[in-house]
Amino acid sequence: MIKTAGEQQVRIRENVRGGEGALAFHDFLLTEESYGAGKLFSRTELPAGASIGEHRHDGEFEVYYVFAGTVEVLDGGVWTTMRRGDTHLCASGESHALRNTSAEEAQVLMLILNDPRAL
Repeated sequence: MIKTAGEQQVRIRENVRGGEGALAFHDFLLTEESYGAGKLFSRTELPAGASIGEHRHDGEFEVYYVFAGTVEVLDGGVWTTMRRGDTHLCASGESHALRNTSAEEAQVLMLILNDPRAL
């Protein structure tokens, strides 16, 4: 399967998990196309000031990879700055949050994958 950028679903979601602002999710793979591997496969645009509120993952894990810009991630109760090329992993049973405190848009690859240990 090849899916061009123009064929990818783009979803605008506001106040994600109690966060601020509107995020654009460019879903390059849909849940039903993932052969049961996970439920989110997206390049996500976070405008300046936008955020995703703190939330927990159970039976799944989430990966953030920063493509562009600067964001802060809540990991283990501590806010840490992430820049282009940085990766964050939120394991099953843990919680995290994400915010863009910079003046420029950030782009983050977001993957929510099933934890095979929970199957």
